[in-house]
Amino acid sequence: MRMAEDLGLARDVGRKAQESQAWALQDGSRIAVIGAGPAGSMFSYFFLTMAETIGLDVGVDMYEPRRFCHRGPAGCNHCGGVVSETLIQRLATEGIMLPDSVVQRGIESYTLHMDVGDVEIATPLMEKRIAAIYRGNGPRQSVPLDTHSFDGYLLQLAEQKGARIISRLVTDVRREEDLMSVHCADQHCDQYELVVVASGVNSRLSEMLESQSHNFKRPARTKTFICEFHLGREVIRETFGPSMHVFLLDIPRLEFAALIPKGDYVTLCLLGDDIDDELMERFFSSPEVQNRFPGAIIPEHACHCYPRINIRAAVPAYGDRLVMIGDSGSTRLFKDGIGAAYKTAKAAAKTAVFHGVGAENFERHYAPLCQKINRDNQVGKFVFSVASLVQKARFARRGILHMTANEQKQTVSPRRMSDVLWDLFSGSESYTNVFLRTLHPAYIGSLLKNLVVGNLPGSAGRNAHSSSQENGHVQH
Repeated sequence: MRMAEDLGLARDVGRKAQESQAWALQDGSRIAVIGAGPAGSMFSYFFLTMAETIGLDVGVDMYEPRRFCHRGPAGCNHCGGVVSETLIQRLATEGIMLPDSVVQRGIESYTLHMDVGDVEIATPLMEKRIAAIYRGNGPRQSVPLDTHSFDGYLLQLAEQKGARIISRLVTDVRREEDLMSVHCADQHCDQYELVVVASGVNSRLSEMLESQSHNFKRPARTKTFICEFHLGREVIRETFGPSMHVFLLDIPRLEFAALIPKGDYVTLCLLGDDIDDELMERFFSSPEVQNRFPGAIIPEHACHCYPRINIRAAVPAYGDRLVMIGDSGSTRLFKDGIGAAYKTAKAAAKTAVFHGVGAENFERHYAPLCQKINRDNQVGKFVFSVASLVQKARFARRGILHMTANEQKQTVSPRRMSDVLWDLFSGSESYTNVFLRTLHPAYIGSLLKNLVVGNLPGSAGRNAHSSSQENGHVQH
């Protein structure tokens, strides 16, 4: 009896080994990466690096119709363009050294604007600074930049590793027998052992994939607004300084609004629940926004777009010989999309090289990361729902202003509110981490105290006034 059980177990192990071998990549295997944004380029870079370490000779084709060296829509990748120092350091450990030519401006602080006053939040630590970047080569009709685009730089690294760039638009991906078939708008077609979808949520490819399968659900999306204002470096230096300006305003459906200085331009990024003309009109008409610009006059924007962003992950984000990364699969809610692209790209590459390209391989080795991101996003939704309540409660805004302004004057005591706001704005920490810190008794006690003191007659006004004087470039 025991021998029969042992033989059965041996057969099961042998069958699983054969199945695993069937999904393993071999010398000569071909990979198609659809989309050469950060997720696609980093996947290609990591995949080829890992394959080289085990002597696996594979080919990677990257399909990307855009040219990131171009200005305007031809090189645009729909992004506010902020990279945390945490991510820069992580990339450096991978051999990806972000050169100075990619960074448009170093951001050393956040300036929070509310109807009850303004306060500047300095970086908690020098290593927590952030960098403002362009994903292409600048806005429409801008002067050609002497710097490099972030996406273009990553694509160049992937190409140097051996990836082949194909300037074609992919319109469909189909399963044909034991391979995946990639179809392009110009009727070009090719077959691959693995297809990596990194085309984002603004591509129609995810719609095509959803229509072909009852089991796959594309990411849920919402419309955002991004535009560029041409102000010139000198004006930006005097009015915005090395600070990213964030607005906490009582405007329904607006989750996040920020003005980000970059070279001769300032980028406006509005995130929320389907940004529309009515919401934008309320935002632009608010004194807190108008006072950011010289003469309180908001100039015409040089270019703008209404990209959609992922607010709920694709389900599932993988299949046999198919995996979705970055915005096409799982990404962080509202923040640090490039950081999520890095994590999902590396995890998918590691799975494909060392484990295989079957759905079971991705479920075991890739899905846990996606699930972790998705769970954190659920916490993020709760955090933003609390922020929405703060937006509606003037007494809460006064308490936050009072607590943050007092912390910025201190040099020794913990800056609990300042650190929470910094990590929430920058996305450099998980939503779960941020939320757990707000449950600390010292944080709760200090907040309750400042809610009381900050709402005493004249208190909020004194704090707003002193904060503006200390910050220098903050106006009312």
